[in-house]
Amino acid sequence: MTEHTTPTIPQDDATRKTDSPHASTPLSGDAGPRPAVTTRAAGGKTPPVGNGKPGKTAGGRRPLALIVAVLALIIALLLALGVYIAARQQEAARAQLQEGLDALSQAQQTQRQQYQDALAAQGRALDAARAQQDAQGRELEDLQNKLTAITGTNANTWLLSQADFLVKMAGRKLWSDRDVVTAGALLKSADASLAQMNDPSLTEARRAITDDIGTLAGVSQIDFDGIILKLNQLTNQVDNLRLADNDSDESPMDSDSGELSGSIQEWRQNLSKSWHNFMNDFITVRRRDTGAEPLLAPNQDVYLRENIRARLLVAAQAVPRHQNEIYQQSLDSVSTWVRAYFDTDDANTRAFLSQIDALGEEDITMNLPDSLQSQPLLDKLMQTRVRNLLAQPAAPAAQGE
Repeated sequence: MTEHTTPTIPQDDATRKTDSPHASTPLSGDAGPRPAVTTRAAGGKTPPVGNGKPGKTAGGRRPLALIVAVLALIIALLLALGVYIAARQQEAARAQLQEGLDALSQAQQTQRQQYQDALAAQGRALDAARAQQDAQGRELEDLQNKLTAITGTNANTWLLSQADFLVKMAGRKLWSDRDVVTAGALLKSADASLAQMNDPSLTEARRAITDDIGTLAGVSQIDFDGIILKLNQLTNQVDNLRLADNDSDESPMDSDSGELSGSIQEWRQNLSKSWHNFMNDFITVRRRDTGAEPLLAPNQDVYLRENIRARLLVAAQAVPRHQNEIYQQSLDSVSTWVRAYFDTDDANTRAFLSQIDALGEEDITMNLPDSLQSQPLLDKLMQTRVRNLLAQPAAPAAQGE
């Protein structure tokens, strides 16, 4: 606690305090003697009291010093409390700041670890990609070396491979597409490729190709497109056919006269004739020369013509497939229906039937060979000259490894 100096009280102030009615009352803690009550003299001067020093009393300084000491103590406590509170706040702020720094440091450390992990994963992926690229580069280099060895050692290998490809294409066109002309042209191109090689060891293969060309030349050539066009033309001519008139004989089977008599005595005969004439309007029996000929209602000819068109379409579809049995059955059905339901004396019907009969004589079956003699020979040559060469490891690639 700091030392406090009591200021000197002026004389007038001391005199006023002495004159105050409460000035004579000492504090409870004051143990000194009470001062005597004095009266102010006529001249306005106070006589000396106590030890004879004017304007000062012994009890006036002690209360003021005590008040000042109490105030100083309160101020010191307030200052200490303020300093303590400020210290606590500063400590709390420092702790909060430290927690934020720790969290930020932890987040940075986690982010750094994640970045390092991602970087390591990318590095491993890059290493794997580089290894794969190196392996592919070695394979490509090996293949290039093999191709270089093939082209450098034997340039005729390309011609042999071309001939083998052409022969295989000829077999595919022959059995899949039934195209004899294209197959023969491909075989001729294969023989030309072998001729460019000028190799006597290929004589047997060339002889087989020549035999295959001769075999295909002996296959009967049928104009399948022309047959299909004729069938389509007949389909358009179906509407021009005229139905047969089967009601030429209109006379009933009973040839008795149906005329009524004017005589009254023949009323019985007239009644009978009237009854028969009435019944003939419901049931009529007519003669027919062809008993097996089917009946056709007048409004059913549309369905008949559509059925004929359908049969002609089936026959046209069987031509490129070389289905001779289906082709013949369809044409036979068309010929039978036309002769049964249409007028065979009409010029359009006769022309239609003549074309149907001519098409029925065509044989759309192709006698193709089961195999080509040159194909296994060229496969053997490819195996011995090309594929074994590709299977051999290249020397530069082996040295690089």
